[in-house]
Amino acid sequence: MNVNFKYLIVTTITFAICQLLVWFQLNGQFFNDWFKKNPMLLSVLGIPVSYIYILATNYGYKAFDGLLWPQRFIGFSVGIVIFAILTNNIMNEPMTTKTYLSLSLSLLIIVIQIFWK
Repeated sequence: MNVNFKYLIVTTITFAICQLLVWFQLNGQFFNDWFKKNPMLLSVLGIPVSYIYILATNYGYKAFDGLLWPQRFIGFSVGIVIFAILTNNIMNEPMTTKTYLSLSLSLLIIVIQIFWK
């Protein structure tokens, strides 16, 4: 499998943007009254987020020479990293040893998908 690093970078950034938007869409209700009072509007905003996910999937398909599994793992792992950072910094939930280990495994998944031939 040949990895197209241009598309890989675009895929990773696009998945990160999606994960960032989804984190606020789902968890904003716990720290902001506007999010708590507008769940229907937030649900409608899921449409453009879904479109961005479709784009990320398309870029990932191109990045991994027509394979779906590598990009799925990349998207999952990027999501774990974004979730951990935002949950720690905005919700003040501590980063435990279990969290650090899970983040390490997520990064290992990304490395395996990119570099394992």
